[in-house]
Amino acid sequence: MSDDRRLAVLRAIVEDYVSTHEPVGSKALVERHRLGVSPATIRNDMAVLEEEGYIAQPHTSAGRIPTDKGYRLFVDRLANLKPMSPAERRAIQAFLDGAVDLDDVVDRTVRLLAQITRQAAVVQYPSLSRAAVRHVEVVPVGGRSALLVLITDTGRVEQRVVDVRSATDVESLPEALAALRDRVNAAVAGKRLKQAREELTAVVQTSPPGQMAVTAEVVAALGDCLSAGLEERVVIAGTANLVRSGAHDLAASLGSVLEALEEHVVLLRLVQEMAEEGGGDSGALTVRIGAENLHLGLPETSVVTSGYGEGEVLARLGVLGPTRMDYPTTMAAVRAVSRYVSRILSQ
Repeated sequence: MSDDRRLAVLRAIVEDYVSTHEPVGSKALVERHRLGVSPATIRNDMAVLEEEGYIAQPHTSAGRIPTDKGYRLFVDRLANLKPMSPAERRAIQAFLDGAVDLDDVVDRTVRLLAQITRQAAVVQYPSLSRAAVRHVEVVPVGGRSALLVLITDTGRVEQRVVDVRSATDVESLPEALAALRDRVNAAVAGKRLKQAREELTAVVQTSPPGQMAVTAEVVAALGDCLSAGLEERVVIAGTANLVRSGAHDLAASLGSVLEALEEHVVLLRLVQEMAEEGGGDSGALTVRIGAENLHLGLPETSVVTSGYGEGEVLARLGVLGPTRMDYPTTMAAVRAVSRYVSRILSQ
């Protein structure tokens, strides 16, 4: 649709409907917006917008509301996103800068997104299918026990306590574990998790005489850590926001929406599909509206996500809410938070 005036009318209808929750009539548009045309012209533009499927009349005597198609055009034609205020940016930075590890970053991020957007927030853990081993530590903790720690280049940490039952000389075990740690790091450091698992077999086969059983026990535990690291995970917060603010919009489907949020498999499939749509550009926003989520059981919701990570997209974060969403503000918040998270993880 190339008519700039009708686009301005559509934009005004979207903005009013989002703020008032009520269908918008031509009289309200004249009173609230300086569109520079007569009420009759606005009514004519609204008739064309309705005929083309961008707005709809929910009741005979009511005003108009945007359709999914109307929201899509509104989002696609957004010239500028509402910038975060300096105070909001400082608050985001201060909150996220206090994180101590990756789990804390993810937890703080999902709670922050839910709070500032008043929607349900979703944060995907860094995709470990592309993660590499940064370091493996094996620490004796007394007797035949050792603490095994796996650290990836995305900041994720997996740990296991290993009971080294095959150790016959407890006093020399710390020295043997230190040597094993060095051999393991030489074999797997810098390698992708899947490749690292494959390298562990050679570590066992080339172990010194008398150390094969100990090596096999520690390597088996490390293999469990690597397997756990390959599991994709998402974290959710703010589902109560949907009950509070989205009850009117999601009245017919709120139960199915909440069920979908509980099914992490659905959310993982959603963020992975949106990752494909967003390409490899970290920080690029992707928006799905209404019926675009039909096959996922979320036809009355909209989802805004962004990739995060410096250079390479590690994963995605975003929010889910009713289609009657303040898109400019929500998109700006998601973009701002993703940029802060990217910066923190790069450090």
